[in-house]
Amino acid sequence: MKDSHLRESGVASEEVFSGKLLCVRRDTVRLPDGKEASREFVTHPGAVVMIAELPGGKLLFERQFRYPLDRVFLELPAGKIHPGEDTLLTARRELQEETGYVAQDWHHLGVIHPCIGYSDERIEIFFARGLTHVGHALDDGEFLEVHELGLAEAIEAVRDGRLTDGKSVAGLLWAERVLDGRWALPPIRK
Repeated sequence: MKDSHLRESGVASEEVFSGKLLCVRRDTVRLPDGKEASREFVTHPGAVVMIAELPGGKLLFERQFRYPLDRVFLELPAGKIHPGEDTLLTARRELQEETGYVAQDWHHLGVIHPCIGYSDERIEIFFARGLTHVGHALDDGEFLEVHELGLAEAIEAVRDGRLTDGKSVAGLLWAERVLDGRWALPPIRK
């Protein structure tokens, strides 16, 4: 078995907390040397992040208050995957809900795991083009501002600390390489 010298195996598992979005688990694992250890982690349904390019080349961003850090963050549009929902459907739904735009062309770029030390969360990265504004459909209790930034300005916002959201920083890495031609866009998803 590949990497067997590094793998841990589950011995026991318990749910410590179950909420509307997250669940906290405490597992007992067997380490590669045969000893046991405890692992506490958050389970998450997964999310999508969208790099949405407007016809003029700017990208869509939003500013939104994030309670755990008690501040407003600049970030790429994103949203939670509903149970059993196709990730492209999630991306389409969330882009329209949050920004008021729909996209003609969708490309799945990849996946990131933002918190590997304490969560199983995955974030699927999508690139969207051919945008048309159709109007917002924000969820109840959701408040945000939509902003347009050029790629260079967005990367400068990372450098100077105005943009610190991890999924957005990772998304901008993809955006930069796709937009300058270093990384080819995968086929369009319908």
